[in-house]
Amino acid sequence: MDGLSREARSRNMSKIGAKNTKPELLVRKFLHNKGYRYRLYSNLPGKPDIVFGSKKVAVFIHGCFWHQHGCHMSYIPKNNRKFWLDKLKQNVARDEKVSNELHESGWFVVTVWECEVYRDIDETVEKIKETLQATTHTAS
Repeated sequence: MDGLSREARSRNMSKIGAKNTKPELLVRKFLHNKGYRYRLYSNLPGKPDIVFGSKKVAVFIHGCFWHQHGCHMSYIPKNNRKFWLDKLKQNVARDEKVSNELHESGWFVVTVWECEVYRDIDETVEKIKETLQATTHTAS
């Protein structure tokens, strides 16, 4: 797709952090501005990005590429294609396993996609808010 060498792609990918990504920071800022308080990176399975412990809501903010959302941002690099197919397939399988573990433990899981954050942050925050409100109704 971009014609990078194996070394250049490896260098680029190694610089991508797992915490405090731009989409995470945006979602956290908007939630905080709306008065929501949360914890970051708990020791729950999968290490959710945002946790509302009292509501048992875990929020994962997934990069579309790394977690293969299926949108225009979730391409497969042409170089070392087999490696990437295997790697990204494992990521998706792990996401499903973690989500199931959390559900079985009584947690609600919200998956927010990077492209959703950039497309409409208000709608993204509303999705989280609706889950938080739904947990209030099911608990009473």
